[in-house]
Amino acid sequence: MDVINTISDADLPLTPPEWEEWGNPITSVEEYGWIAEYSPYENIKDTNYPPIMATGGLSDYRVTYWEPTKWIARLRDDAKGGPFVLRMNMGAGHGGSAARFERLEERAHLYAFALRVWGYEDAVPVKHTK
Repeated sequence: MDVINTISDADLPLTPPEWEEWGNPITSVEEYGWIAEYSPYENIKDTNYPPIMATGGLSDYRVTYWEPTKWIARLRDDAKGGPFVLRMNMGAGHGGSAARFERLEERAHLYAFALRVWGYEDAVPVKHTK
């Protein structure tokens, strides 16, 4: 989400290998410009946005937990529309939970968000109990 800051941090283990594919904003002004053009965090406008639910996993080493968190916070501060919701899975990595029932619960939250956005106020996912 905050692509410029992430790909500019050479201390992150996945960043230097990504420079070959995406560009290195540290050494190239032109490549910085390319990345800044598509980076969601840098391109938030003062305009109406649709409802957004960003998700993340605390143990995701590819898209660190602070990226969707910062993006949603900035949308809430600088954009109109929404709502802008963050759902952070405290036990998941990249792609969400690997456990079958937890994955279904994650999907239920996404569906419930969509249903609420479309006016079904009673749409609330049921917590799976073992």
